[in-house]
Amino acid sequence: MNIKYAFKRSLPVLAGYLVLGMGFGILLKTRGYGICWAFIMSVFIYAGSMQYVAIDLLSGGASLISAALMTLMVNARHLFYGISMIDRYKDAGMKKPYLVFALTDETYSLVCSGEVPEGIDQKMYFFLVSLFDQCYWIIGSIMGSLIGGLITFNTAGIEFSMTALFVVVFVEQWKKASSHLSALTGVLSSLICLLIFGRESFLIPSMITITIVLTLCRKILDQRKKGSDVNE
Repeated sequence: MNIKYAFKRSLPVLAGYLVLGMGFGILLKTRGYGICWAFIMSVFIYAGSMQYVAIDLLSGGASLISAALMTLMVNARHLFYGISMIDRYKDAGMKKPYLVFALTDETYSLVCSGEVPEGIDQKMYFFLVSLFDQCYWIIGSIMGSLIGGLITFNTAGIEFSMTALFVVVFVEQWKKASSHLSALTGVLSSLICLLIFGRESFLIPSMITITIVLTLCRKILDQRKKGSDVNE
């Protein structure tokens, strides 16, 4: 039951990760790095957008310091993801290291998309969703590497599939949530920071703003959650 439920919930990610993973594998192949590189990077790095950036770092001969700084800038948002997952992952036992490693944007969305149904082990659900999502990315990367040497095409715009995936996950969470305060906080904070800091620099300020606002409003959110639980 755990496996079936986790797989069903991860299907939207399957569609996005196969496409983006293939795009990564194809680009990697065109730069002269074969299937072994695609597999190893997807297993041990598994950082989505950072793997795309890593292609240029590898082919451009970037230094370790440059690579580390670039990784920090691209994935800084995960610092905030980790803070919000402390309570959910605290009793995960031996699964915790992998859960922390595999916390991508899409996995984070699935893990935070509400409580699991009765009869489903929550921590096992977290683990299986994380594992399935990484497997999708690995499979996509390998497929892309295999076909990368056979066909070539313009991959511009392929990253929009992840935007579409985020929209689907957001709508699903909106429908299931009893309170939309968190979602509205995220949207409004992002829009305000976008106007102030611009499209290239708004992400980290918006994450900081969201964290501060939700921390200040935590009591309100807890009260609303308790009220919805009582009504149910």
